[in-house]
Formats: sequence, C-alpha cells, structure tokens
Amino acid sequence: MLIEFHVGNYRSFKDPVTFSMTAAKLRAKNKELDANNVFAVTNSISLLKSSVIYGANASGKSNLIKAIAFMRRFVLESAKESQATDPIDVDSFKLHVDTEHQPANFEVIFFLDGKQYRYGFEADTKRVHSEWLYHVPEKRESNLFVRENDEFSLSRVFREGKEVVEQNLTRPNALFLSVVAQFNGFISKSILEWFKNLNVISGLSDESYGHITLAKMEEGVLKDDIISLVKRMDLGISDIKIVSTSLSEADLPKELKQRMKSLFQKRGEDDPNLNILTVSTLHKKYGNGGVPAPVIFDLDDNESEGTKKLFYLSGPLLHTLQSGEMLIIDELDARLHPLITHAIIQLFHSKKTNPKNAQLIFATHDTNLLSNEFFRRDQIWFTEKDRYGATDLYSLAEYKVRNDASFEKDYIAGRYGAIPFLSRFGSLMGDDDGEA
Repeated sequence: MLIEFHVGNYRSFKDPVTFSMTAAKLRAKNKELDANNVFAVTNSISLLKSSVIYGANASGKSNLIKAIAFMRRFVLESAKESQATDPIDVDSFKLHVDTEHQPANFEVIFFLDGKQYRYGFEADTKRVHSEWLYHVPEKRESNLFVRENDEFSLSRVFREGKEVVEQNLTRPNALFLSVVAQFNGFISKSILEWFKNLNVISGLSDESYGHITLAKMEEGVLKDDIISLVKRMDLGISDIKIVSTSLSEADLPKELKQRMKSLFQKRGEDDPNLNILTVSTLHKKYGNGGVPAPVIFDLDDNESEGTKKLFYLSGPLLHTLQSGEMLIIDELDARLHPLITHAIIQLFHSKKTNPKNAQLIFATHDTNLLSNEFFRRDQIWFTEKDRYGATDLYSLAEYKVRNDASFEKDYIAGRYGAIPFLSRFGSLMGDDDGEA
C-alpha cells in the first residue's frame, strides 16, 4: 500500500514535491466518502483508496506518473547484467543551471506485510549517488542500510546484504537493493515484489496494458469477470470470444510471420509455437420477428475506440481489485464517456468490489469528476508550472474550502490554479482585438 511518493530534480520537477495517499483529518460533505474512500492500516494511519491529478496541458501530471514508473523500472531492472554498461535513463530538470548536473532523487513510503518502509535513492545518468532503506518495526524509524556512492552501512537486521558488500557486487549504475534481491535476500525480494505490484500504465495506449487482459482471458482466470464488466457498461456486447491461432498456422505471409517471430523472441518469448490472439465480440441482430441472432464483430476492426479501451483496460482493473495492488493510470478518461470513468472509480470506492483496499491513482482533464459528492478534498491533486517552468504539486486539502463548495466550478474559475492561461486567439484570424 502506497503512503507517499517524493521526487525532485526530475523532468519538470525542480524542487522536491510530495504526493501522499494518507487521509487528512477532514470530513467530507458526503459522509459516505469518509466511510468508503478511506481505510485504516494502523491505529494512527488511514490511507485513501484513490487520488486524482488535475492540471493544464504540459503542467507535469504525466511527469509525476513517469517519475513513479521510472523508479519502479529502475528498481526492477538495474541489477540485470544486460544493463551493466548502459547509462541510467533519468532526466534531470534542465531549465536551471543549479540542477541540470545534479542527481534526481526519488523516495517512496509504503506498507508491506504489516510493516512501514521508506526507500529512496539519488541518481544521474552515470551512477547512483546515494541509496537508503528504513523501516518502522515499532514506533521509531530505524535504518536497514545507507549507501553513499560505493560506501555501505548495514544494520544487523539487513544481514542479507553483507555478502554483496564484502564481494563488491554492486555496480555504480545499479541499486544495492536490486542486487541483494538477486541473491535471494528476504527483505529485498519482498520489496521488489511490492514494486512489481505497483502497476503504471498509459490510458492513451492499449498496448501498454492490453496484453494483460488477453492473457487473463486466455488463461480463464478473469474471463467471466471481464465479460461481466464489459456487458454492464452498456456497449451492446453480449459475449466476448478469444481465439488462439498458432503463428505457424496463421494465414499470414511468410515474411510477416518471420518478423513477428523475431519480435516475440526479442521480448524473451522464444517458444516456436507462438500464438496470435484474436478477440471477437458478440452482438444481437434482430429480425422482423424480434428474435435475436448472434453477430460476430472483430474487436479491433469493428468496435469503437472507447469499447476497445474499456475491454483492454478491464484486465488490469479487475486484477488490481482482486489482488489489492496499486494501479496508476495517465489519461484514464481518454476515449471513455464520463459516466464510464465514474463507474470505474466507483469500483475502487466500493467495499464490495474492493474488499482488499486496492489503490487507484490517475491523471485526467475530466472536471465532471470534481465533485464533493464523489471525492474528499485530500483525494484531489493539482500540478502547476511556475514562471521558470518548474512543476508544483499540491492538494485541494491545502486550501480553506467549504465542504459544500462546487469543486468543479471553482477549479474552472481558476480559484485553485492549475488551469491554462489562454491568450486571445483573434489575432490568429487577423483580429488583434480578439473579437469575432
């Protein structure tokens, strides 16, 4: 479970900012939100089931999600031998002379197996400059390890890292935590597993998550639930079928088959019996007698872009809810009707559909969701750039706002910032006064 994420000197973030899933000490106008959108993890800490991020285009919403995605990817992949000589693909804030040659910094605070951890690192394209891991076994935080360049200090609790230090097995461009996990360190392996469950996807690209849904459908793990979810969204679909065809048997040109096989092998799928999955949707066709007959549509060729997105997104959504993991989506609302977006979020707020307290974080421009009947103030976040191009991140909970205020109306009016300031467009059409 995510508590906080910190990032600084990364892409549009110059100074460190904090994104928090900790529930603030406030009361919502709709008391059901306090009961349904929040869950307790200890006697003193309650977390939010969802958070939404608003902001103008190019204000930094996507950069926040990219920062989380980078940290996840670097933790999971930095220790791989294939990364031995590669530069670290981290981007510092480039609009100020004081930061462009300084390391970016990342830190995450989270709950894992009933314990609270704080893990972070500083890195530039050449090396990891520092790295740290703390935990809270009781009331006081204590360190498990601290790294400064190539110097390591380990606590007695983190004995699993001793051999890695003694044999100098950590490269400058790799994370110590990731290396220790490769040697089956219990704590480090469990933390890497937590990062694996931190799922980050783009709502603009079905390719970033569609394979998850197809795999779940083919395995039959979530097939009935996926079909049920799609049918409930009023898309006119009565059933969904998955057909698996061996690449060798597929009706494709020989050259195309070889290119596809090479592509799959690059992804580590070297099974000669590679399969191509085709998704078909069933609709009802009515005749004069009113008795329907099934009609088969090809999902990619015959369905709308919104229908395709909802289907491909259903796998990650349902997997997250059933496993109690975390799902982070950039542009959740793209190609979806506002009522469908609302229904997806409600799946996470409902105790019935989210019994394991899975968490959803997403960026959007859909102001229909900005309602005190749907979100608490601490669930709403904004990104805004200052005059120097640096992103600031802040929550609506930081404002003195009445519980019965119209969040959407006030946001559009500019009361909370984080909106575009548009120049007059009349001059584009030869009217310097900007009048039609």
